[in-house]
Amino acid sequence: MPTSGDFTVLSYNVAGLPQEISTVNPQEHIPLISPLLNDYDVVLTQEDFDWWVPELDAFDFRHYHERLRAQATHPHRTTRWLGPDAAGIDPAVREAPLVGDGLGVLSRKPFTQGPRRAWRDCFGGLDTSDGGAGDCLAGKGFGVVRMTLRPGYEVDVYTLHAEAGGTAQDQQLRSDDFVQLADFVQSHSAGRAVILGGDTNLHTNASNPAHRAIWSTFLSRTGLTDACTALSCPEPGSIDKIAFRSGGGVTLSATSHAFPRARFRDADGGDLSDHPPLVVGFHWTTPEPESSG
Repeated sequence: MPTSGDFTVLSYNVAGLPQEISTVNPQEHIPLISPLLNDYDVVLTQEDFDWWVPELDAFDFRHYHERLRAQATHPHRTTRWLGPDAAGIDPAVREAPLVGDGLGVLSRKPFTQGPRRAWRDCFGGLDTSDGGAGDCLAGKGFGVVRMTLRPGYEVDVYTLHAEAGGTAQDQQLRSDDFVQLADFVQSHSAGRAVILGGDTNLHTNASNPAHRAIWSTFLSRTGLTDACTALSCPEPGSIDKIAFRSGGGVTLSATSHAFPRARFRDADGGDLSDHPPLVVGFHWTTPEPESSG
């Protein structure tokens, strides 16, 4: 059994909103994304909806999730979102969403599926004249799996999608999201190696100090390092991020950070999503087995 190795992680918001309200073309693009996922060992998806209210069954949208995974060959996959109650949505705080969290994990390495949690609160419904981004229509939040590198050595892998709107209320909720997530990571993943990626909706360039503060506070509380920072990448302000830490006998180091946009385009050169794909390479090491004598 190897005591070290390398793997790649793709984080990708696949823009799987119904074609009728999408700003891109998921009906045609999601089937094109599917085979491209096979170049990556671990895939973290956002807006990959596998749960919705029955009223949406008549829309072609109900097939997007199966089309996204149809040509992917990863043997290990997260299961369907289990609904508002399982995600911890309190009806006294927020209404049940029309669709699930849109989060998924595909992996060539085995994992045990962990919780999927919705954010405690949200802002924005169908009428976006309030300045919100319709966040309450989905059960957005985070999910985690415990991925095995070799027996006894594991990494907790998170995928997330944070509040998206631009109002002051959205800003406060986004801050609350990362407090909630930090609390969960500190509890659920205490002492463990962690890889966390997704659509943070945090523009952490120099012109947005509020978003930079949210992200830096989250990293400080959880002991995570932004892979972009670790490798001095050229796009430090992107909202699509991957962070990591070592722990539990697993040492992780980021080896590459890239947005392979050119690979994720259609025949006319159009992007397959309104987000770029983010790929980070990792090297892992674990202790050598003790000699049997």
